[in-house]
Amino acid sequence: MEPYPATLEHEDLLVRRGRRSGLYCIVAVHSTVRGPAVGGCRMWRYDDSRAAVRDALKLSRAMTFKSAAAALPMGGGKGVIMLRGKAPTGRARTDLLLDFAETVDLLGGAYKTAEDVGTSLRDMTVIACGTPHVSGLSRAKGGSGDPSPWTAVGVEAAILASAERAFGSADLKGRTVSVVGLGHVGLRVAELVAKRGAKLIAADIVPARRDDARRLGARWMTPAKALVAAADVLVPCALGGALNRETVPLIQAPVIAGAANNQLAEDSLDAELAARGVLWAPDFVANAGGIINISVEFAPGGYDPKVARAKVHGIADTLGAIYDASATPLSAAMELARANLASA
Repeated sequence: MEPYPATLEHEDLLVRRGRRSGLYCIVAVHSTVRGPAVGGCRMWRYDDSRAAVRDALKLSRAMTFKSAAAALPMGGGKGVIMLRGKAPTGRARTDLLLDFAETVDLLGGAYKTAEDVGTSLRDMTVIACGTPHVSGLSRAKGGSGDPSPWTAVGVEAAILASAERAFGSADLKGRTVSVVGLGHVGLRVAELVAKRGAKLIAADIVPARRDDARRLGARWMTPAKALVAAADVLVPCALGGALNRETVPLIQAPVIAGAANNQLAEDSLDAELAARGVLWAPDFVANAGGIINISVEFAPGGYDPKVARAKVHGIADTLGAIYDASATPLSAAMELARANLASA
């Protein structure tokens, strides 16, 4: 069992057993230096409560650097609902979401939740019945809606910026793009690059998503094979840790830019990728489109999708500055985020 990080750094860690559901609801607030901590609510099955807490701690820290690197007026937090078995439905799901809402509300606005893996826009509407500290609600309810399309737009911007840096052109026509994970974001990214003429490889652990791959004219592979396939661009869009000591030496794509959080199993792999001539777009920069979109909800005058789109496309400029630095991409991105935190 991997131990907790030696230095937690976090401002708050709240773990409660829901009085309705009996399941653990966890909120980790890493930093509110730049503003309220914002981060999604992940509903997932974990081996034990230590793994769930560890995930919340790791993801909330990543959210701090994601918001800071994008110069957003927000901090980093994360919510985790720990499942024991299958995700509940009906009244049981409502009870669980209301338990999570109570957990969020206890922090008095230090953390604002949004949807994430395992939760949806409809779930956020239920959570909003128990706390006002919810972002990403539907446009009809004054929010910015589902953030996943904006995450996909940001990943597309990251792919184009990285391709231009690596190949001298952002044109994807005829280039092979391997998308690993066809969930809410990955499928949209696949659709966007397909429209640009890319030849697709697609992979997912869910066999039914093969139909989506077929619709896009993609070559279907298992995730393990797609990760190391001969491609121009690798787009990790599933859960984290896919870039590890075993897979990194086998990766053939000269560009990696995807939506998955915590793609590197170890930070030191950033230098190993660079040494192999692989251009890796730091995940917390490439996948920031959703949180950038949500940040526009807090702007004077309220949410404006045109403003959101312009800010999300700014991911390309952020990556350009990172690639211009003499350090490896991860080191340069962390330095940018730390500078923005220090100036707050």
